[in-house]
Amino acid sequence: MSGAAPAAPAAVSAEAFAGLMAPFAPFETAPRLAVAVSGGRDSLALALLADAWARERGGAVLALTVDHGLRPESADEAARVGEWLAARGVAHRVLAWRGDKPAANLQAAAREARYGLLRRACAEAGILHLLTAHHRDDQAETLLLRLGRGSGLFGLSGMAAESYFAECRLLRPLLPVPRAALAATCRAVGQPWIDDPSNGRADYARVRLRGLAPLLAAEGLTAERLAATADRLGRARAAQEAAVAAVLAAAVDLHHDLGFAMLDPAPLLAAPEEVGLRALAAVLACVGGGAYAPRLESLEGAYGRIGQEALTVAGCRLVRRGGGWIVCREAGRAAPPVPLAAGTWDGRWTWPAPAAAAEDFSMGAVGAGGLGHVPRAARRGLPAVVVEGLPTLLRGGVPVAVGPLQWVAEQGLPAFPSPRFAPRVAMTYVGRGGLRAGRRPLCMQV
Repeated sequence: MSGAAPAAPAAVSAEAFAGLMAPFAPFETAPRLAVAVSGGRDSLALALLADAWARERGGAVLALTVDHGLRPESADEAARVGEWLAARGVAHRVLAWRGDKPAANLQAAAREARYGLLRRACAEAGILHLLTAHHRDDQAETLLLRLGRGSGLFGLSGMAAESYFAECRLLRPLLPVPRAALAATCRAVGQPWIDDPSNGRADYARVRLRGLAPLLAAEGLTAERLAATADRLGRARAAQEAAVAAVLAAAVDLHHDLGFAMLDPAPLLAAPEEVGLRALAAVLACVGGGAYAPRLESLEGAYGRIGQEALTVAGCRLVRRGGGWIVCREAGRAAPPVPLAAGTWDGRWTWPAPAAAAEDFSMGAVGAGGLGHVPRAARRGLPAVVVEGLPTLLRGGVPVAVGPLQWVAEQGLPAFPSPRFAPRVAMTYVGRGGLRAGRRPLCMQV
């Protein structure tokens, strides 16, 4: 006789959610949380749980809905989410992804835009904690996707429960919670939700894996076991990160004001190969402005030649300088110029400017073509390969100022704030704190 079917997961209680939030302590006295809310069951359940948790501690929640503008009904759906939350006393803001949308890699571009909007909203609101509703089933799917891509330890450890942006930290308190429990949470309080039609698209790998879940579970590959595997690998990753941090502290001097690093290859090459590879990946991701760490295949090829010859890898140049090696942005791979009003360029630099003053200007790389416009005396002794990758203020396509060098070509230009190096991907982190490499602070973890 077959056994009884397993009971459906119960709703997540306030007490259970408090336990899920406990590992992220300490919080400020009256914690303010931002919650990314798409309108689906997972994010609405999180918003309601987080709101109750924050209120009990004298704090508040700001729900943030990103309207990607990819479907005609998206604006109406975002407004409906706002109405639902307003009825429960939860503050809500819609963030619109404006501008042209890429034809290729749309999902990746949308994700990058989404997190950029969420980060800026947190900074504007002065909120230090951004919560997303990734859950146990998401973690299992992530492990399978990365396994299919040939990921190593870092990828197979899945999504981190806690990570860092420059503006705030990103918390995923629901990673131990199954999807069904979040649906039960919404039903328990009579909260409707919106089903995203993209969740049924068979051209998305994650959706196809979801359809295979019953077959995988029959072979023992349940979401619970897969997520537990990711968690165990996460512990191994944490141990490795500590070793990587020690190598970076010995090997890297990040020139944060100029967006490049000086690298001593000896500590990287003396470390176990996996640790050295991850240290190299951290430097390249931070300096290169990529949204993700470089792929393992390209890293392994570069690692075998590091310290022996000049390299170009992952959008970066490695060139000898005295007794060390410069790691800087490859100018030819930098993003094209964008209007200064955009505020961010190349995934590395932010350049805030008054809207009225920014209309006539754009920002881009100095580049080989613009190098001749920058006097040698203004280059601070930096080699051309570094200067070419710096952000410059352009008018009519001609460099008129290079903020990091404090050089201005013309008198009477508007007074712009200096650009700030703010890469998308961290160099490293240790626990929740930043790490200092050499004399300069490293980037914060993303």
